[in-house]
Amino acid sequence: MYLIDFNQPIHIHFIGIGGISMSGLADVLLDRGFTVTGSDMKPSELTDHLTARGAEIAFPQSADNIKPGIDLVVYTAAIHPDNPEFAAAEAAGLPMLNRADLLGQMMQNYKNSIGVAGTHGKTTTTSMLSHILLEAEMDPTISVGGILPSIGGNIRVGKSDVFLTEACEYTNSFLSLFPKIAVILNMDADHLDFFKDLDDIRRSFRRYAQQVPADGTLVINADTPAYETITDGLPCRTITYGLDSDQADYTARDIQFDNRGCASFICVYRGEEAGKITLSVPGLHNVSNALAAVAAASAAGVPVETAARGLTSFTGTDRRFQFKGSIDGIDIIDDYAHHPTEIRATLATAAAASYHTIWCVFQPHTYTRTKTLMDEFADALALTDRVVLADIYAARETDNLGISSDTLRAEVEKRGTKAYYFPSFEEIEHFLMENCGKGDLILTVGAGDVYKIGEDLLA
Repeated sequence: MYLIDFNQPIHIHFIGIGGISMSGLADVLLDRGFTVTGSDMKPSELTDHLTARGAEIAFPQSADNIKPGIDLVVYTAAIHPDNPEFAAAEAAGLPMLNRADLLGQMMQNYKNSIGVAGTHGKTTTTSMLSHILLEAEMDPTISVGGILPSIGGNIRVGKSDVFLTEACEYTNSFLSLFPKIAVILNMDADHLDFFKDLDDIRRSFRRYAQQVPADGTLVINADTPAYETITDGLPCRTITYGLDSDQADYTARDIQFDNRGCASFICVYRGEEAGKITLSVPGLHNVSNALAAVAAASAAGVPVETAARGLTSFTGTDRRFQFKGSIDGIDIIDDYAHHPTEIRATLATAAAASYHTIWCVFQPHTYTRTKTLMDEFADALALTDRVVLADIYAARETDNLGISSDTLRAEVEKRGTKAYYFPSFEEIEHFLMENCGKGDLILTVGAGDVYKIGEDLLA
């Protein structure tokens, strides 16, 4: 593997530089004096930011973008060997690294690195930790998989030896990381276009945990079934947290919710009250995320009272139960949830509010996930008042596996909840305006571009 000397800046070219993680890594390298070029399919706010900082970015991707003077090419898991730039870089004999390997090498330059892993909640928990570390004045470098208003984007370049990042399990990317503090939020069946099954996923999380050094710390959710199979025999320290496990190190007591669904609770450490925490984001699932953040912050030397102040200041990231606006007395909220477990949490949060009717507009993400978890999706969606389905967002896939969103619509209706399917956003928007009334909630849900429906309605 090509090894980068971060004290000797070189010319690095990013294939797919506009991605949320790739753009963040490019930003860090620009700050360190590297020459950065890249390409993507189309411009975005992230590419505009990089261009303003001195990066040269070409649109679209093309073999002509591989020019003399490039020392290293970095690519994402979504880039395949038949990509014209990838093929041209290989033909030119250029050194190449995937995004995860670059992130892993970058983290090794920081004495105190923190990686947040889990099927759900990575972005929110990383963002919570960001607020805590900033409150503690630790001046961290942060790479988060969403837009965090407090840092003005998805990246913050600090000057200390603290590095915080999400650790994504897809294609085993997180196995390129060796964090001093590792967090495992949960392990659920997902990304089944790569993993064989849940057991395969758990094996990867076990390998991730084994990469924590002996003088490091693993923070893990004790509510995760058989979590001990991940922690048994590890040389590092293990800290547990949980909502349901009385034996966890960090638990929550006296949980109460305000009229927006935001919780306050007593943080308990090994049976003793450690302090009161008030959240500014809604949902019970965020109490669990907050406990994970407090536990990881504690491992980094941050007192609970400081963590509490940081958590109160966190009001959410883009596309995480994000209030978009109101039209004719109808609220519009957008959420990134794209797995049945996430959808259940999002719908539970919405149900805690006093809406007349909740209209869940769901855009399934990938054919593989939708087909494999069809029953689980239907069970989760059936928990709300009305379901409106958009076409499946194919992302990296081309085979529809013989299913469509209309297949899911039929399954939801079998469970007693009225569901509708429309092949275009325009039809969905027209239907919603014809049928929603004052006091209703339109909740756009999914990892694709379903958020545009709410934005179109507001516009």
